[in-house]
Amino acid sequence: MQSHNHLLRALRTPRGLSFGAWQLLPGPNVSRSLCRPGYDWVLIDTEHGNIDDGAMYDAVSAVSFMGAQSPIVRIPAGEGWMVKRALDAGAHGVMVPLINNAAEAAQVVSSSKFPPMGVRGFGSPFPMGAFGPPHSLTATDYLQQANDSILTILQIETKEALENVNEIAAVEGVDVLFVGPFDLGNSIGYPVGPEGPHPILSEAIKKILDAANEAGKRAGIFCIGPEQAAHFNELGFHMISVVADVFALGNYLSEGLVTARGGNVAKKDLNAPKRGLSAYMFFANEQREIVRAENPGIASSMLSLNHLHT
Repeated sequence: MQSHNHLLRALRTPRGLSFGAWQLLPGPNVSRSLCRPGYDWVLIDTEHGNIDDGAMYDAVSAVSFMGAQSPIVRIPAGEGWMVKRALDAGAHGVMVPLINNAAEAAQVVSSSKFPPMGVRGFGSPFPMGAFGPPHSLTATDYLQQANDSILTILQIETKEALENVNEIAAVEGVDVLFVGPFDLGNSIGYPVGPEGPHPILSEAIKKILDAANEAGKRAGIFCIGPEQAAHFNELGFHMISVVADVFALGNYLSEGLVTARGGNVAKKDLNAPKRGLSAYMFFANEQREIVRAENPGIASSMLSLNHLHT
C-alpha cells in the first residue's frame, strides 16, 4: 500500500516536497482533469466544496484510477464517522479542519487507525481498489497495512491551535500540520487582506512550520496560485496546494474573454506572493485587473468582492 500512496512517498523523501490541486466541484471528470498535469495529490474538499458523500466516492475512485496521484479527502469536521467514510472510500489520507488541541488530535488519529492503534471499524469493500491495480490488494492486506499507509493531516487554523501547536505536533500518528491561513488570520485578529498577511500572521505560519519540523512531522499550507506555492516552497513547506478548480476555471474563462475581445490581460505581479498568501484575495485582484482591462471606465464600487465571480 505504501508504494501506491504517492503523497506518502513524496513526504518521506529527504525534502518531503509535494504539490497538489484542490477540488471543490463535483464530478469524476473534474478529478481526472486535475490529475493530468502531474500533481502529487488531489484534495477532495467536502468541507467547503460542493461535494457530497456520493461525489466524494466518485472523486476518490477517479483520482486513484489515474494511478499517479493520491486522493486526499478533507472532511467537514473531526467526527469519527466522517473519518471512516473518507477512508472507506479509499482516500490515501484524511484532512481534518479546526483541530484545537492534542486531545482532539489524538481522537482523530484513533478514528483513522484500526485496532490496536485506534477504533476504526473494518467492513468497506471499496478502499482496496484505491491502492494499485485492480485485485492487487486483498481485504486482509488492507487491514494489515492501512495503519502505516494512510496519512492523518490536521489543520491548524485557530488561536487555540496555534497556542497548542507543539503538543498537537507531538501526538503519535499525526503526519502533517496543515495551515488554514484565512481562518487562522481571522482567529488571531489579523485577517488576510488584499496586501497579504500581517507580519504577526506570517510569524504564526512560521511557528506552525517550526513545530512540525521539530516533531519530525511535515507541514502544509493552502495556496491558490503557482507564485504563492513557490514562495512557500522556498520557506520549506512540504504539502503545498497550487491551484483550485473553481478559481482556475474562472480565471481562465475571464482571461480568454478579454483576449478574444482584443484586450490585453494585465500582467501578474510576481512579487505578490512575497507580500502574502492572498488565495481568494489574489484571485479577486486578478479578476479586478481583467474587468478593468475590459471596462476602463468602470466604477471602483463595482470591483468589490461581491461583484466579482469568486
